[in-house]
Amino acid sequence: MSTWHALFYPIKAGSEETVKELFRNSGRPSFEVTDGDGKVVGKLLATMAFVGKESAIRVIHVDGPLPLVAAHMSRQPEVREFEKQLEEHLSVARDMVTPEGARAFFQLAGMENVLNRQAPGHEAAA
Repeated sequence: MSTWHALFYPIKAGSEETVKELFRNSGRPSFEVTDGDGKVVGKLLATMAFVGKESAIRVIHVDGPLPLVAAHMSRQPEVREFEKQLEEHLSVARDMVTPEGARAFFQLAGMENVLNRQAPGHEAAA
């Protein structure tokens, strides 16, 4: 079963254009979600990013358990590089070096999908 998840990034005033470019130029992680042993346990189906006044949101559509997806994404060089480059543009400091710090950030920044309405015939994208 696929699910949608989002992360909220509070960004510094005036950094919106730079953050847009960071998202646009970020690399593509592996779409196959693997566990620590390399076994395929899910799939990254889609990624969207939105940037507005002092805020950015990344939305992902995944097939697979969120903890395994998050662990997979943390191992992706493209994601690590994006997060590193984004750091200086965030208005709230975070610790992405330690597993505990990263987990705390994702718990705070994570947003729950509460509505996804689809036009008739497009339910498969839900």
